[in-house]
Amino acid sequence: MEKLIYEKPVISKINAGMPSKFGLPVKQKIISEIDGLAISDLMEKFGSPVFVFSEKTIRETYSEAKRAFETRYPKVQFAWSYKTNYLDAICSIFHEEGSWAEVVSGFEFNKALSLGVNGSQILFNGPEKSEADLTLAIENNASIHIDHFDELYLLIETARKLNKKARVSIRINLDAGIYPIWDRFGFNYENGEAWNAINRIMLADNLELIGLHTHIGTYIMVGSAYAIAASKLANLYVAIHRKFDYWLKYIDLGGGFASKNTLKGAYMPGTETCPSFDDYAEAITNALISSEIPHENLPLLFLETGRAMIDDAGYLLTTTLANKRLNNGKNSLVIDAGVNLLFTSFWYNLGIFPSKETSSFTEETTIYGPLCMNIDVIRDTIVFPQIKVGDQLVIERVGAYNVSQWMQFINYRPNVVLIDLEGKTHIIRKRENLETFKSLEFNPKL
Repeated sequence: MEKLIYEKPVISKINAGMPSKFGLPVKQKIISEIDGLAISDLMEKFGSPVFVFSEKTIRETYSEAKRAFETRYPKVQFAWSYKTNYLDAICSIFHEEGSWAEVVSGFEFNKALSLGVNGSQILFNGPEKSEADLTLAIENNASIHIDHFDELYLLIETARKLNKKARVSIRINLDAGIYPIWDRFGFNYENGEAWNAINRIMLADNLELIGLHTHIGTYIMVGSAYAIAASKLANLYVAIHRKFDYWLKYIDLGGGFASKNTLKGAYMPGTETCPSFDDYAEAITNALISSEIPHENLPLLFLETGRAMIDDAGYLLTTTLANKRLNNGKNSLVIDAGVNLLFTSFWYNLGIFPSKETSSFTEETTIYGPLCMNIDVIRDTIVFPQIKVGDQLVIERVGAYNVSQWMQFINYRPNVVLIDLEGKTHIIRKRENLETFKSLEFNPKL
């Protein structure tokens, strides 16, 4: 028997993060291309940083969600949440797929109209609707989701002035087992406020109640919460018929579906814990079909989910500016994309990956943006390989809210690029420059 070769024992530091099922470090993920286009080529053409959206991913995600609900329920209509991402090119893709528009301001309402959306296919939510906004909605035959009594009274007055009938729904807040309850929006179900509002609407000659709406929160990780909400709205739906001999046209379960991002403080990654569209659909449709609503009178089901529809389709490509060793010995990186571009970095542990193979040595690292402010932290702690200045990184799942909540601060906002179904690239929002701001400013000294 041949003698075994002696191997010197090695002590290896255990890194934070999820090991494989064998207790070994997980191989570093690399994102070298998006829809077949190399990261290096995209950045050479469009600069750094740059947002990139995949039309292919958007349409595939929409198709997956639509299939999940339409195979379980006979009448389903999605309405794209404009506040999630209101770039024209993005909204247009959802409308081509058949989505209506869900808006929460006069600005978003006009944006939807400018994209060719028929007013009757706009759901107007939100607590701030001026008389001018309500006039616009009434004249375009939109569905106005009433948020509070003061809005109700203003709407009655506005409709009378126009001598037109307004198509309305009411937003309802309720206890679905998710805390805190979002009770700042809409009328409460449990204390009878919603039923009071319904009776007042039914008494108003110039209002036509056509639906019920709720939005129980954001990043909801359990489908059972939607089942509770759907059951309570179904009870109201039946109660309205019993009292007024009248069937409403729709029930709107709002949005709030989680994406596969990982919330800060979560033990397991979002890819493992996020419910699927099938999970949400099963909970919601079971509640409606099993309610007291006769099957021949089942309402149209509206869904306004935004985050879960677009997050996976968005990437931010960025470049490493510096390596720094902090006073406590911890490694850190500085990249050219800050929290002014990544609002969601405040609540997500965003996925950040090299665009090419790097060192196999990893250590806990803090990733900072380039802004001159201490809160510009993209990741507090991430197990990351050694990165050199100039190396390109990819931040994934940034399609929701970042390009609608970003701000110009210290640096210009970058190009936003769409990769179409044929693999062609299009700038859908140009990088800002000095003239972007000077064109809107006035200096009385000049």
